Amino acid sequence: MPEIIAYTDGACSGNPGPGGWGALLIAKDGDTVLKQRELKGGEPETTNNRMELLGAINALESLSRPSRITIVTDSAYVKNGVTSWIHGWKRNGWRTSQKKPVKNEDLWKRIDAAQSRHDVTWEWIKGHAGHPENERADELARAGMAPFKPRRGG
Repeated sequence: MPEIIAYTDGACSGNPGPGGWGALLIAKDGDTVLKQRELKGGEPETTNNRMELLGAINALESLSRPSRITIVTDSAYVKNGVTSWIHGWKRNGWRTSQKKPVKNEDLWKRIDAAQSRHDVTWEWIKGHAGHPENERADELARAGMAPFKPRRGG
């Protein structure tokens, strides 16, 4: 079974503001790259955290059959949320430990459903630290945001 690695990222111009998400999916057999796929998208008014979540969600939802996948994110919010915090939120009816509604509940429910079909490993890496695949995911996120950014000049 090929190994799938997805490098995901989000970007926002202003927070909130126009934003984009990106994902670079790589299917490998050992050291041999079998296939690469790039995904991107954006929204006119969003937050960085929502875009980080959508990068991972779209990577998972793009897989047509249950797969073993490693999601590599530079977002501690996504990694900690999906591997730790989400269990308490679900137990508490989507409330935080302070009894407040969970921010981005719609996307947390979506990522929870998307990952339930797969065998997912979550990894955090430092962003903008020279990881070529993470840099590509960042470029895709910025490209996904581009159509929603106001044009400068005249």
